[in-house]
Amino acid sequence: MSATRSINLLLLPGLLNDARLWQHQCTALASLADVKVADLTGADSIQGLAASVLAQAPPGPFALAGLSMGGYVAFEILRQAPHRVLALALLDTSARPDTPEARESRRQAMAQAQQDFTQIAPALMQKLLHPAHLQRPDIVDAITQMAQRIGCDAYIRQQQAIMARVDSRPLLKVIRRPTLVLCGREDRITPIELHEEMANAIPAAQLVVVEQSGHLSALEQPQAVSDAMQTWLESIEVN
Repeated sequence: MSATRSINLLLLPGLLNDARLWQHQCTALASLADVKVADLTGADSIQGLAASVLAQAPPGPFALAGLSMGGYVAFEILRQAPHRVLALALLDTSARPDTPEARESRRQAMAQAQQDFTQIAPALMQKLLHPAHLQRPDIVDAITQMAQRIGCDAYIRQQQAIMARVDSRPLLKVIRRPTLVLCGREDRITPIELHEEMANAIPAAQLVVVEQSGHLSALEQPQAVSDAMQTWLESIEVN
């Protein structure tokens, strides 16, 4: 049966991202689902963020999509309330925990943020975006404005949560829901190999690679991401 508006879709943003990340998808998918973007700023652990999302979520089951940090929270929601999740979309994320090197890099970034938070978003741009998008004022401004809205304190909490996350690879083989695994072709933070790992381990997964995109695929190639998510939503059977 095709998806209808009886489906609730919960979108989880990434580090220093808010609802602006998902603006195109919120509009494009509104005919298929009741869409809500969760706030991921209030806790300093992935477990706490997942609990806050579940508290924000509409009653009953929902489709769940997370990008980057949002993917880490999505895995934890599956651990805490698997019966609530109708379908799963994992965008530009990873099932692996942080490496020691990545944790040290996060500590340095948090120290820098406490000294001068205004430099955090500009320092991230090269890693986040496809090179062609570094010259796109609309994309760069959106990232900068999201960071300003999130602020330093929430950024520190998010980094603390990310660096302490658990290994979600053991969870992959038991996911029995329609699953979209999507990444930008030029994602430098969570490259294609990590998405192939997830897609190969999740029994009902489909892998989609978005061209001309870095880590923030929903913002960099919004139409391609919305199209892939539409196909994913239409695959959900609604009772």
